[in-house]
Amino acid sequence: MNETKQALSVRWLYLIIGVVAMLFAGVLYAWSILKAPLSAEFGWSASALALNFTLAMSFFCIGGLLGARLSKKAGHRIALLTSGLLSALGFVMTALLKGSSVWMLYITYGVLAGLGIGIAYNVLLGTVSAWFPDRKGLCSGCLMMGFGASALVLGNLANTAFNSALGWRTTFMILGAAICVVIAVSGLLLKKPDAETVFPQPKAKKAATVEIFEAKDFTTAQMLCRPSFWLAFVYMTFLAAVGSSVISFAKDLALSVDAPEALAVSLVGVLSVCNGLGRILTGAIFDVIGRRKTMLCANILTIGAASVTLLAVAVGSLPLCIAGLCLCGISYGACPTINSAFISSFFGMKHYSTNMAMMTFNAMTSSLIATLSNKVLEVSGGYTAAFIMLLGLTFAALILNLFIRKP
Repeated sequence: MNETKQALSVRWLYLIIGVVAMLFAGVLYAWSILKAPLSAEFGWSASALALNFTLAMSFFCIGGLLGARLSKKAGHRIALLTSGLLSALGFVMTALLKGSSVWMLYITYGVLAGLGIGIAYNVLLGTVSAWFPDRKGLCSGCLMMGFGASALVLGNLANTAFNSALGWRTTFMILGAAICVVIAVSGLLLKKPDAETVFPQPKAKKAATVEIFEAKDFTTAQMLCRPSFWLAFVYMTFLAAVGSSVISFAKDLALSVDAPEALAVSLVGVLSVCNGLGRILTGAIFDVIGRRKTMLCANILTIGAASVTLLAVAVGSLPLCIAGLCLCGISYGACPTINSAFISSFFGMKHYSTNMAMMTFNAMTSSLIATLSNKVLEVSGGYTAAFIMLLGLTFAALILNLFIRKP
């Protein structure tokens, strides 16, 4: 019993290690900042650089699946070491680009860095979450917060370094080395709980929020045959599409309602802060009110976010736009936390890594909708049509959510 208590006290240290590692892995989301010196030096177009981020997100999803397989076969330490090396290689090779075509960037950052960080994301989630079967939401929220806050923390540090004597090439090399060291060290420090470890049971007051169905560890093949997975997958795609779209044009959206340039740039950072806040708040709420109510609240919040932002662009209101951006950030942050907590609650922890990797592919599908939103914006010449489309998706998600009942 004493050994179990000691093991359970260590899990909070593992959570801290996981959050720090996720903070460095999340630098992939700082692309809007990292791309600036590349655009200036090589003259690559905005669309070419946007495609690089799409590729990075695609290989991020593939990396999650690869990480699950590698962790199962060789262990989480080998998987995280592989992740660190791939990520470092991607950043260092990007720093060494000289007069190359944009296709080399796609290989270095899009493929290598995307794969490496995707591996880390999935393996860190699976390893740390195994220690918190009684607090799935809180654990997922903390880890996702670290990942979401990276764009604000490391992104701003990188931007400062770009404008210093270091320059962008050295900064990319330092980032690559730091990501490799932090992720590799986390792999050495983290361990999975022994089969004999006894975890606390959820408090009795939460019993009413727990859905009644037979607890079972589903394999990935079994999960993919369940309607509940696909309903949740499409539901999460529609919700995440709102935040993903807003992130892609947040600065220009603020400028369209007459925000000063400095304020528009600051609002991008505010969006990132709200993203991180949404992740940890959703995790804590999930543990208190349960899966069904949390997903309903997230859906209503996203409907509100899209509605407020639509009203802001319709009447040209800066205060409403600021409120809309904050709501969009919080609602977007809720999505990955719900992904993680939903998979562990519905389909068990035995095959969590592979199952979570499959659910993570909704990041790719939501980014495709974000690309469509930008196309609608380009064709219509304004944000109104794009937000009407996104608002429609949030109501479709609300209907889908009603049918998610049991595995």
